[in-house]
Amino acid sequence: MIDPLTLNLRHLRALSAIATGGSVRAAADAISLSQPALTQGLAKLEAALGIGLFERRPNGMLATPAGLVLGARTQAAIACLAAALRDASSVPARGFGRAEWLITATQLRAFLALAEAGSFVGASAATGLSQPALHRAVRDLEHVTGLVLVERRGRGVALSIAGRRLTRGARLARSELTAGLAEIAPDDTATSLLIGAMPLCRAQLLPAAITRLLGEVPRVRIDVAEGSWRELVEPLRDGSLDLLIGALRHPCPPDLEQRSLFVDRLVIVGRAGHPLAGATAPGLADLSHYPWVVGRTGSPLRTHWDRLFAGSTPPCAPVECGSVMTTRGILQRSDCLTLLSPEQVGLEIQAGALAIIGTPLDGHERSIGITTRRDWQPTRVQALFLQSLHDAVQDGRLPESELVLG
Repeated sequence: MIDPLTLNLRHLRALSAIATGGSVRAAADAISLSQPALTQGLAKLEAALGIGLFERRPNGMLATPAGLVLGARTQAAIACLAAALRDASSVPARGFGRAEWLITATQLRAFLALAEAGSFVGASAATGLSQPALHRAVRDLEHVTGLVLVERRGRGVALSIAGRRLTRGARLARSELTAGLAEIAPDDTATSLLIGAMPLCRAQLLPAAITRLLGEVPRVRIDVAEGSWRELVEPLRDGSLDLLIGALRHPCPPDLEQRSLFVDRLVIVGRAGHPLAGATAPGLADLSHYPWVVGRTGSPLRTHWDRLFAGSTPPCAPVECGSVMTTRGILQRSDCLTLLSPEQVGLEIQAGALAIIGTPLDGHERSIGITTRRDWQPTRVQALFLQSLHDAVQDGRLPESELVLG
């Protein structure tokens, strides 16, 4: 897979200008290159990518389908940089006008390497660029944008507020270009899928969806990052993740988009053979006789647990835990109870290690689904994965869950 930040951004911008306007002359003027130099640069871009982006005609150049796709992704990348520069400027910047059109790939590559490594030494090791070259590229980026991006602190460096905001925009721009390269690649080896997996989806839903996708696209690269919503949402916003799967948040943050897959009805869970395992409808007094493992404060599960015992004295809850694996282990070795989704313990219930206490709780439902950035445009393979999730829900739901149609 080609790193998009090794390509010439000026040529990519020209590609976008020609694809939308159809004029080599206008594109050459926009990026301050002569038409012959631009034509030669685009030929080099095609050679680097190994695919034709234009049809050469006597009266000019016409973008191919691949050229149109990459041009649109380039426009989106430039928009990400422009938005980040606006957010990063608390006062009018003293850099060049429309700095997003002047930033180079070398500058972005150096700056992102510094942001991710935390030092010029680490950035040099990660990129193979010399430290003087990295210093020069970051300094040039500050000159173009008119922003102080890096602050020296003792012997080290740290990103300024403006630097952190531009980092997000640069990551999103890189993500858009990466998606464009994946869409025009001759096979699916260039396509990646970066998934943030919250606890609910890991046992059954996500494995089923991934297996379905691999059956259709066996050469796709899939990276799964596990964590809570709080741990995963910022990488999603940065473009380091494509989507999150798990419990949806209400209200949905304005910069994100949520799509429900199914409604999950929570259950009380204990070990197989628990004194309450045979009770059909244990009351709050019965449930309060036993210790509980509860979710962390502020988590959806903890909110539901607080509501369950609202108006009464809550039971002893000696363990606060965000790990379903740890919670399952505690339940199997004690008389502790917990509140969970049946999806999270379905395998243990089928194996006879855990048991549902009573029946699914009325009024304690959660919407489970997909969270993406509001402006995210999936590639073909990413769209196939979204369909795989829907298919997995339809074919493999536990009976306590309620499918969201539509």
